[in-house]
Amino acid sequence: MTDTAITVRFAPSPTGRLHIGNARTALLNYLYARKNGGRFLLRYDDTDKARSTAEFADAIASDLGWLGIVPDLVARQSDRIASYEAAAQRLRAAGRLYACYETEEELEYRRRRQLAQRRAPVYDRAALKLTDADRARLEGEGRKPYWRFLLEPRTVRWTDGVRGEQSIESASLSDPVLIRADGSYLYTLPSVVDDIEFGVTDIIRGEDHVTNTAVQIQLFEALGAPAPRFAHHNLLTLPSGEGLSKRLGHLSLGALKDEGYEASAVAALAVLIGTAMAVEPVASLDDLMTKVTLGDISHSSAKFDPAELRTLNARTVHMLTYDAVAARLASLGVGGGGGEAFWDAVRGNLTKFGEAAEWWQVVSGDETFATDDQELIEVAAAHLPQEPWDGQTWSLWTKAVAAASGKKGRALFHPLRLALTGREQGPELKALLPLIGRARALRRLEAAAG
Repeated sequence: MTDTAITVRFAPSPTGRLHIGNARTALLNYLYARKNGGRFLLRYDDTDKARSTAEFADAIASDLGWLGIVPDLVARQSDRIASYEAAAQRLRAAGRLYACYETEEELEYRRRRQLAQRRAPVYDRAALKLTDADRARLEGEGRKPYWRFLLEPRTVRWTDGVRGEQSIESASLSDPVLIRADGSYLYTLPSVVDDIEFGVTDIIRGEDHVTNTAVQIQLFEALGAPAPRFAHHNLLTLPSGEGLSKRLGHLSLGALKDEGYEASAVAALAVLIGTAMAVEPVASLDDLMTKVTLGDISHSSAKFDPAELRTLNARTVHMLTYDAVAARLASLGVGGGGGEAFWDAVRGNLTKFGEAAEWWQVVSGDETFATDDQELIEVAAAHLPQEPWDGQTWSLWTKAVAAASGKKGRALFHPLRLALTGREQGPELKALLPLIGRARALRRLEAAAG
């Protein structure tokens, strides 16, 4: 590799919504580029015309933006067919791309025979033995050729940024199909051509692509280009061990956003799980960038547990400052002078930020609540002090109620919490009481006392 600027790419197919596993790949690429002063290319692999849609492409851009990923460049493979055709012609001229005519049924029959004979189901290159007359006859029968890349029978080696020294025997692989019989391109050739033409220096992707690497390195070389550096990270699975699927909608970023999770919590767990680093809240992608390197990533798959996300999300919300959330609180309709005092009172009890709106309703709403000790509440109402109130009011008031009623502990505090908030648990009442105010508190106490 020459000392050119780092360029990475994230290349989703716009055939579904991104899930948390896709986010892992996108974030690892983006953070690597940011850390090294490089470029991040978002490339839509949209040559599958039947399944790719503009709506999914727009959703991908939206999901990445939610995570904080801003591409330096955006490209679509559907705009670059001429480049792939030119590369295919070069490979044909070099004798590295050859026409095949077998049907799927014929290929499956051969695979079954090879397996029955305890041989590896590798393509036998029968098409290379066809004469011009054979090809003319097959095409006369209405068959259209598909095209395979001729692999050199050698060991392909590379130093993987995650997995270390790697090698694959190309002779153990079938010559890959690059072009279908209908003339459409599979993933491999367009990807390599794009990587060459956009100057991609580092390919960071899931470990399910390790075997593809030997093919792609040979393809880079056949097209006269040096291969990029490769790094294959471990994959995320569901807690059951099942792999994530765009088609099935597993843990899609759109769903996680709609469910109220913090983008920074999703990003932190997507990146830090399955690494040598502790999973902890981050303030931003810049913060996350400093926490992990490719060498910290485990070689084993990592289980993405939604329960762990809920815990991390709560920790993330708890560390948010009022300045960071003031505008978001306003968008939830939280106002009326609550301000920083309200946020400081409730944030430690939130699992998701949106729950702040529920507590604002508790503080400022007109609802009244039932309790489990009306007699105590009558005493509490009679001893409710006059305003102004501050952080000491709750303590002084409950001491007076305890002395008058003889109640203490849960018998004292639980009925009061129910009468004032209608909740079994929640923020400390010494912080909530001044926000509720005397008029509203007295109205609730009187209603609860019957």
